[in-house]
Amino acid sequence: MHFEAITSKENSLFKEIRLLQATGAKGQKARLAGGHALLEGIHLIQTWVGDPSLKTLITSEIGLKNAEISEAVYAHLEICPKTKVYQLDSGLWDLLSDLVNAPHIAGLLDLPKSCLLPPQSIASLDGDVIVLDRIQDAGNVGSILRTAAAAGFTKVLALSGCAHLWSSKVLRAGMGAHRLLDLYEGWSTQQMLSAVTSPILAATADANCDLYALEKDLIHPVAWVMGSEGQGVSEDILAQVKGVSIPIDPRVESLNVATAAAICLFETVRVRRT
Repeated sequence: MHFEAITSKENSLFKEIRLLQATGAKGQKARLAGGHALLEGIHLIQTWVGDPSLKTLITSEIGLKNAEISEAVYAHLEICPKTKVYQLDSGLWDLLSDLVNAPHIAGLLDLPKSCLLPPQSIASLDGDVIVLDRIQDAGNVGSILRTAAAAGFTKVLALSGCAHLWSSKVLRAGMGAHRLLDLYEGWSTQQMLSAVTSPILAATADANCDLYALEKDLIHPVAWVMGSEGQGVSEDILAQVKGVSIPIDPRVESLNVATAAAICLFETVRVRRT
């Protein structure tokens, strides 16, 4: 099967990929402008094989000689035959990745509607929700998304100041969890407080309320707020919600936010199973 070749870094698709790889506001602007997220690597492509929102695949002659990559490309084409596949000149892959022997496979995924809707257009968010408050490390955000998917918490809301949920680094850290979640980002604190209908619990080190004394609260839908790595949950939020602490050895200052999220979410799961 013949695929269209890309041989120049001046190609419009190649330029779009480079913009989508950008960090911070530049990458987010490109994602929102084009309505695409960039999937890099075989694991993420395999996660979305057969999903019609994966409308573009980019590989190379070297990539197609890899059995795993070739299988993913043709399996997706069989289910979604209108997918556009491009063969990128192998030399151009060096401009896309700092990794030695990086797998020659990537894709453009249509962003879900939840990410493109302005917060003011969403009247309410019901049920269990995870709220991320200014968590800036992409690895932490991606880990929390994986934990959320594993625990069955399917709604994640990132307030302004968080690492962008559909950035390349968060996608890699999420290991495919994005496909199982409804993701919202760029909300203000007030928009979150107005839209979330479940009782809001904020994980914070100095709260008087102990996580393991919350069985009556956790049996019902809740919204868990996880705060930034350095400052924790903002004072604006803490003033209006219930603070909850995880009991730890007093010789330890704090827990990593992704670890704290895992403890809170799976304690919620445990309570509901008993």
